[in-house]
Amino acid sequence: MEAAVLAFLFAFFFSFIGSIPPGTINLTVLQLGLERKPTVAWRLALAAALVEYPYAFLAIKFESLITASPVIVENFHLITAIVMIVLGATNLLPAKNPSHIAQKFQSSGFRRGIVLGILNPLALPYWIGITAYLKSQSWIRLSSVFELHAYLVGVSLGALSLLGALIYLGKRIGTAFEQNTWIKKVPGLVLLGLGVYALAQYLLTLDFLK
Repeated sequence: MEAAVLAFLFAFFFSFIGSIPPGTINLTVLQLGLERKPTVAWRLALAAALVEYPYAFLAIKFESLITASPVIVENFHLITAIVMIVLGATNLLPAKNPSHIAQKFQSSGFRRGIVLGILNPLALPYWIGITAYLKSQSWIRLSSVFELHAYLVGVSLGALSLLGALIYLGKRIGTAFEQNTWIKKVPGLVLLGLGVYALAQYLLTLDFLK
């Protein structure tokens, strides 16, 4: 039970911060909140959060296949350090303009959320990197069906919570996204910190810092 709770909490946290950088989904939800269309916004947010569930499931399966290699297992801290640092650096790069695909679904909610969620190209590599890192640190196990689905539920609820905050806080959050660059940098900084931590652990295994 404790392992499942930890899996849920870690997934919730990384899903929440992973949804912070401005993108098509959260900016669309924010816009709907500003337009006082909470029903449509919640349908979109729910659909997008549900799409995170299968993406994270696929990421776990890919991560298991990758870590089955002896070479990868022996150098796991180094590999996860590189993955986390690259993910962090990518998040810290200037954000591209959001896609205009949302404009084609102005009158929809749930269907628009499904489409935008599927078209999110960063979800799969993000969760492969996060899952690999958490397992390499022995913070999660995912060795039982209960732990696995607790993790996946945490992924979906973390994204839904951030999107829900955007709906209800609307203009205030929108102003912060536009003017406070630190909000955009939080996920990247967290990922970089975790990558540096994993790299330090790898160096310790080589007696570099002893």
